[in-house]
Amino acid sequence: MENRKALSASNVLLALVLTVFIISLAVVVTLNFRQLYYFDIEALNISATSGYAPDVVKANYDVLIDYNFLLYRGELNFPTLSMSEAGRIHFREVKVIFDAVQIIFIASGALAIAGSVIKLKRRKYGYLKLAGIFTIALPALLGGIIAVNWSFFFVKFHELFFNNDYWIFSSETDPVIKILPDTFFMHAAIMILALVVFCAVISLVCYKILTRKGARLKHGE
Repeated sequence: MENRKALSASNVLLALVLTVFIISLAVVVTLNFRQLYYFDIEALNISATSGYAPDVVKANYDVLIDYNFLLYRGELNFPTLSMSEAGRIHFREVKVIFDAVQIIFIASGALAIAGSVIKLKRRKYGYLKLAGIFTIALPALLGGIIAVNWSFFFVKFHELFFNNDYWIFSSETDPVIKILPDTFFMHAAIMILALVVFCAVISLVCYKILTRKGARLKHGE
C-alpha cells in the first residue's frame, strides 16, 4: 500500500521535477566551482603543456566562465588568446546550453520548493524516495560509461548537443584548447555525478527521517 501511494501521479511528477533540479544544480555548481580548474592547472600541468603562465591560464579561463553566466550578454573576448570564427560560434552554442541549464535550475527549483511545501504540510514524503531513486539511476548509467570509455562519452556528448564539428579545435587557430584538456572535462563530469549522488542520498535520508517522525507522531495521536 505504501509503495502504491508513493507512486501517485503527484509524487512521480514532483520527484521528476526534483530530479531535474538536482541535476541542473550539480551542473551549475560545477560550472562555477573555479577551484576545480585552478587545482587542475597544477595537477594536469596545464601551464607547462600549454606554454602559458599560470596567471595567464587562469585569466582566460575566468573570462570563459564569466561569459557563460546567465545574465552576461556581451561577446566572448579572451584577454590574451586569439579565436577563430568557428570557435566563437561554438562558444556561443555552449552558452546557449548553459543558459538553458541555469534557467531550468531556477524554474525547477521554484517548482520543487512549492511542491515540497505542499507535500510536507500534508506529511506526504514518497516523492523524496522516488527522487532519490530517479537521481541515482542517472549517475549509475553515465558513471559506468565514463569508467569504461571516457573518450567515447566525450565524443558522443558533443555529437548529441552540437550539429557541427566546430567543437574540434585546432590549437593554431584556437589556442584556448591548449588550456582545456579532456581530463579536466572528465574531472568536471565526475564532480557533477558526485554531487548528483550526494543530493540523491540526502533525499533518501530525508525520506527516512521524515517517515519515521511522521510514524511517531501518528502513533502518539
